[in-house]
Amino acid sequence: MGKENGIKGNKGDFLLSSSSSSKPRSRKRTSSDDGGAKIIVALLAGAGAAFLLALLMLMSRLEADEINNGLLNSNVGGTPGVDDQIYLEEVAQGHASPALLQQDRKKDRQNRLVKHIGEMESVYDRHLKKFDKMFNLPKGNPLDLIVHEGKAQLEGMKHAMEGKGKLPEHIDLESDFKDAIDKDNQKEKRRKEKRAKREREKYESADLSLQDGNGEKPPHLYPLFPPMPPHIMAADLFGEQIITNTLSHDKPTVAGIVAILQRFLRNLHQMLVDNKHAETPDEVIEKYFALVTEYLEPLEEAYRDRSIFPIREDESIFMSLGAYRDHLLGETLRQAFKMAANPDKLFVGAVVQNCFGIGVTCRTGVEVKGKDQYGHPLTEVSDRPPDVNGIEQFCADPDYTKYCDSGQIRALYVNETESNGPTTARYFASKLWGGETYFVQADAHLRFAPEWDRLYAEEVKLAKGYPKAILSAYPPGFSQEDPPYAGGSRGTRLCTCTFSDSDVEHKILRINTGNQCRGEEKAPTQIAYIAAGFFFARAEFLIDVPFDPYMPWCFMGEEIALSLRSWTHGWDIYAPRKNLIAHQYRPGRMGLPKFWENTGRVFGRPGPGFNTRLQTITIQRIKYMVGYKESSKEWLESKNYQVVLTEFEHYGPGDIRTMEAFLEHTKINLDTEKCGHIDWCNDCTLN
Repeated sequence: MGKENGIKGNKGDFLLSSSSSSKPRSRKRTSSDDGGAKIIVALLAGAGAAFLLALLMLMSRLEADEINNGLLNSNVGGTPGVDDQIYLEEVAQGHASPALLQQDRKKDRQNRLVKHIGEMESVYDRHLKKFDKMFNLPKGNPLDLIVHEGKAQLEGMKHAMEGKGKLPEHIDLESDFKDAIDKDNQKEKRRKEKRAKREREKYESADLSLQDGNGEKPPHLYPLFPPMPPHIMAADLFGEQIITNTLSHDKPTVAGIVAILQRFLRNLHQMLVDNKHAETPDEVIEKYFALVTEYLEPLEEAYRDRSIFPIREDESIFMSLGAYRDHLLGETLRQAFKMAANPDKLFVGAVVQNCFGIGVTCRTGVEVKGKDQYGHPLTEVSDRPPDVNGIEQFCADPDYTKYCDSGQIRALYVNETESNGPTTARYFASKLWGGETYFVQADAHLRFAPEWDRLYAEEVKLAKGYPKAILSAYPPGFSQEDPPYAGGSRGTRLCTCTFSDSDVEHKILRINTGNQCRGEEKAPTQIAYIAAGFFFARAEFLIDVPFDPYMPWCFMGEEIALSLRSWTHGWDIYAPRKNLIAHQYRPGRMGLPKFWENTGRVFGRPGPGFNTRLQTITIQRIKYMVGYKESSKEWLESKNYQVVLTEFEHYGPGDIRTMEAFLEHTKINLDTEKCGHIDWCNDCTLN
């Protein structure tokens, strides 16, 4: 049966068509602290709605409905109806025997009703077992109570049909269920208030001086915002004051930043709902930029040109992961901690962009199913269950639970409907940094070599430009059937570029690899560009080159923007001499979802077309930064695209080195739209 699914923890309804439920998964028992009432409401919004609706329909007394519709035989207590007419016609045509007594017809009808009720009971039992496997709801929850009441009504009806008693009195299950939900919500509210009070008391009593010398975590990591379950709102848990404290320089915390990001996402959700049928991409971009200015810019301004948290000199590492519907996120986390030399000093900020929901039907990407008679690929987009939550997989693993409990896993959940590309996800992830010594940006489908963390830290310190040195490379690929990754191959060198000839990419500069070194170098040597999928630097990078929140729906251009901003701010870029991570490169035939496909669904225009129109505008911010003549300020104003320059002065080139020097350094010619050969990069001669 088709269903309408109300999506996720953000307020407002985002309706998507759905038709099937997710595969049951083993899970710990959900306590009331996890928001039992919210889970019940989610059940109603998804697969549970179909189940309860069917139950309510049956409970509303089948016979009353059939009598009103003229479908119940008069000899079973109803008025003359369709069955009687069919019976008389069959008798007249000789297809039914007049000898069939009314009592036999009544018995036949009763038997069919009893059979129907039995079938309904079996369906309900299957659903209940499935829900119990998925959620292990505590006994006495509203759904439990109402199902017990409904099943008692079913039994009474069945006994009446068997002649063992009267029909039970009519009960209003919907009203009873709402009452039960209200009572459960009140209990949950009281429990939440007590929990928040305990957290605030612990938070307010924390010593604001750094406590690393005593082996304790700095107070800005408290209160700990739990990585599970998804969509817990930090402001609900700790109070709105946590936002005020963070923005006022009073007591900034990671939890406060999460609350600020969640508030933005909640308002973004509503903006997308309200503008589902926007006529042009221009109006969507303007409203998006307005939301960023209202809800994210105050955080940016509060900590402009300085670190929001003190940088700890304890060799800790923060890894930024933007995961778009990534089935390997859980395994990537396990690998990162398992192979780390110092897992207790590894912290992760993961932005989990998934298709969430109960009974939700999600969609695959474009899958290649074969070839037609001309050799052209046959493609298909299929239904699929809700995405696996890699954070849940990791935190449920007994070997790694302690890292979730200690606050080393920080998660921001974003429903795919609010996902708008890697640049935004990486901005969010960078904000989950909590004062760690090093910052690593990576993708969420990786494997790691033994002691990767220690070896990368040692490598970056060997760079001549350290501490303003960045390690970056395109990691080698791996397949699922490969043996454990050992690392050690020579690092790729990002030494070349091209102006894209794709209409979708608008001549944006694309980065690529050059020659490899001989492998005899005593220290890493410089390269021209940064790979967005992996770079490693000291955390001061986040002060000098803060991630740009004004680049939504943009896929290409991220790497050239990072490269020129970093270099002009005085950072040198180096290739690691050895690879210590491997990356799963994903060909289109795998059919994995892409964010631009989701954008089309969000705006009611399936396919990548509307995202391309949005990117046509936002990519101008990068082209203006690089200095493309066709993206001058005057041209942007003539196209009414000047909104893309919002707060540009804070996210553009630096003032340590000039843009002209960068173009000469990288041999980029904007007049001819050509990239020249970079001798020093390909020859590994610049230390």
